[in-house]
Amino acid sequence: MSTLAPTLERFFSERLISQRQASPHTVAAYRDTFRLLLRFAQTRTGKAPFALELADLDAPLIGAFLDHLEHERGNSIRSRNVRLAAIHSLFRYAALRHPEHAALIQRVLAVPPKRFDRAIVSFLTRGEADALLAAPDRSRWLGRRDHALLLVALQTGLRVSELTGLCCQDVQLGTGAHIRCLGKGRKQRCTPLTTQTVAVLRVWLHERRGEPTEPLFPTSRGSALSRDAVALLVAKHASAAQPYCPTLRNKTVTPHVLRHSAAMNLLHAGVDTTVIALWLGHESVQTTQIYLHADLTLKERALARTTPANTTPGRYQAPDTLLAFLESL
Repeated sequence: MSTLAPTLERFFSERLISQRQASPHTVAAYRDTFRLLLRFAQTRTGKAPFALELADLDAPLIGAFLDHLEHERGNSIRSRNVRLAAIHSLFRYAALRHPEHAALIQRVLAVPPKRFDRAIVSFLTRGEADALLAAPDRSRWLGRRDHALLLVALQTGLRVSELTGLCCQDVQLGTGAHIRCLGKGRKQRCTPLTTQTVAVLRVWLHERRGEPTEPLFPTSRGSALSRDAVALLVAKHASAAQPYCPTLRNKTVTPHVLRHSAAMNLLHAGVDTTVIALWLGHESVQTTQIYLHADLTLKERALARTTPANTTPGRYQAPDTLLAFLESL
């Protein structure tokens, strides 16, 4: 009997759900990792996922899987490392239950995460955000849904998993209008809404006519949008907006870029980074510092307040033509 299937099942039911009480987002992320890994292992070994042994997932196969994620699926190094962290978690759990595979497990646990350069965050300017919001065709139901979703994303800065997890009952449009969401680390938070967002959501909810527990932004069949579906619709509308805002051609617009845009909008409005961290649901204020590094406007304001150094440029003197000839030999 395969040692992998029961070990993987117990890892989810005992370790993640029962012992660690992992959030649905974490369980879904781990689930997706092992779905990808099992399919890759099936291709490499010719074995169906239920027939795989723990020994089939050795360090060379894990390394090949990580390369496959990065080079064939186009995952970022950060995403690659997240997948590796999930695999390491499974193998640490397996180490206590399968000592006969101790050497194999240690070799897998020794696979290191990959180092990467931290890029400056990408975000949309006000003009780019306006062009994106104008892109959906609001004469159609899908266009009105997409417009409402994009506006909520740009104004609240919710993560894509938080957007797809919103239900109709999570929107409060009375006094102190806000959206409730279950964020990273099982933390609930409320994000206030602007009058413009309230007006759009009021019209959308009236048209949506969903039950309190139904998705706020459903598919045409009524189910919740997937994260991939949100990424596709954001990219589609960004592409449609390019003729009206050429600077969008130089940007890859993703749901996370909309989150960054909300943070930069707050920063430009003079909101303190500690408040922005609370707004975005960051675990640490240090995470919010990336927006300070990305904000050229703030740096230019700081430069304008400084006293320039009292210096003048040097005077250029053309070299002697004969010496220049000799030096060129």
